[in-house]
Amino acid sequence: MPQVIGVPRETAPGEKRVATVPEVVAKLVKLGFKVAVESGAGDAANFSDETYRAAGAQVVQGAARLWAEADIVFKVRAPSAEEAALMREGQSLVSFIWPAQNPQLMQQLAARKVTVLAIDSLPRMLSRAQKMDALTSMAGVTGYRAVIEAANAFGRFFNGQITAAGKIPPAKIFIAGAGVAGLAAIGTAVGLGAIVRANDTRAEVADQVVSLGGEFVKVDYAEEGAGGGGYAKVMSEGFQQAQREMYARQAREVDVIITTALIPGKPAPRLITADMVKSMKPGSVIVDLAAEQGGNCELTEPNQVVVKHGVTIIGYTDLPSRLAKQSSTLYSTNLFRLSEELCKTKDGVINVNMDDDAIRGLTVIKDGAITWPPPAPKPPAAPPSAARPAAVQAKASGAHGKSSAPASAKATAITFAVAALAFWFIGANAPAAFIGHFTVFVLACFVGYMVIWNVTPALHTPLMSVTNAISSIIAIGALVQVAPPMVETANRPTAWIVGLALVSIALVAINMFGGFAVTQRMLQMFRK
Repeated sequence: MPQVIGVPRETAPGEKRVATVPEVVAKLVKLGFKVAVESGAGDAANFSDETYRAAGAQVVQGAARLWAEADIVFKVRAPSAEEAALMREGQSLVSFIWPAQNPQLMQQLAARKVTVLAIDSLPRMLSRAQKMDALTSMAGVTGYRAVIEAANAFGRFFNGQITAAGKIPPAKIFIAGAGVAGLAAIGTAVGLGAIVRANDTRAEVADQVVSLGGEFVKVDYAEEGAGGGGYAKVMSEGFQQAQREMYARQAREVDVIITTALIPGKPAPRLITADMVKSMKPGSVIVDLAAEQGGNCELTEPNQVVVKHGVTIIGYTDLPSRLAKQSSTLYSTNLFRLSEELCKTKDGVINVNMDDDAIRGLTVIKDGAITWPPPAPKPPAAPPSAARPAAVQAKASGAHGKSSAPASAKATAITFAVAALAFWFIGANAPAAFIGHFTVFVLACFVGYMVIWNVTPALHTPLMSVTNAISSIIAIGALVQVAPPMVETANRPTAWIVGLALVSIALVAINMFGGFAVTQRMLQMFRK
């Protein structure tokens, strides 16, 4: 019998998101599930009850009835104590849980003997888990919205302008932390015309910052900051001191600071001190994306916008909710991809497979038993090609252990000898005109090969399409054969030569137009 997925209205103050949107409801129905939505659950995200009904969902009045009828509950925020009390044995819950920060909630849910899948516990290092990664989806929205909030609080344009009233310099923005949220903020700020600088403890993100149009600011201290699961690790005291000095310099120079530094299970690191805030220019803005975990700025007040020392400090903890429709759409898509993994038989019944690394990492409670934290992921199996060099070397050796290198040299010498003999034979018997054309042909092949070999592989497709179009100069030769001569001669082309010329013209036309068409489509990929 198909299970019922219940979508309650979020009860957390200020939360506007909804766990499932009408577009995804239709996809869940195709997987075999029944979907029930609490009346008004999508109102704050501009999804009416009528749109849910049209997508195939049942609209239920009241939270108590919804929780009673649902076999699986999709939520955004972790359930409150009152919501957890509504759960019954055998139910499943999919939501943000944050088990490390909510031990009491974990105990309460375990006592109800339910199964809980914490979307925030997804093993993000698994490539196939990326489609279910709601943390990344929400972080992208957060980074975008942070720039919008900063622009709203800032006193002038982000982009530089020259007007009749004078010159307006571009705003300078510094982004601390170049994770998903930081990179989204960089792209948005660069798009608005600001000068963007960024820093991160992970050296590998420097290229990503530059590719988005930002400038990567290094810390004058050699230490690698990559941690597990795509997060940064806690750095040494020496690195932190050098980092603070760099932040102090940036605070004096820039107009906007956006901080994104978070370490799972630990308070947010303090990056911006009160003295740094005092050194900033009046009218500057700080957007602290770590406000919910204590804040990266010493003067941040969670859920508040405060002005201290002439600097506006924004500590909103609900930035994804401020783009509720977009956030809900992305989040519900992540949950749908998870549903596909849980219901591969498409019969509307989930199977929490604890042998699946992704599902095992998500499952923090299984039938009332707390299974968090999960065991360390299995190391990847050694590639089968690892032993190949030894086998190849053994095969290359002769029966008496002798190397086959002399045989390879002998084969190369024979090849060159045969080629030289072939060239001599052609030169001795072919007409002089043919020798000249053949020499040009061989040189053209060599030069063309060397030119293509030194081009970046990513550009081979557009390059080859252009060269194909240009090389269609052979159409001229075919046209010469087809066109009637101005003076009657005895050397008029025969019918089969004219036929071949016509076929050549047709193929060359395809080559020319196709080459330019492929080039145009490739160029469109790099345009906005």
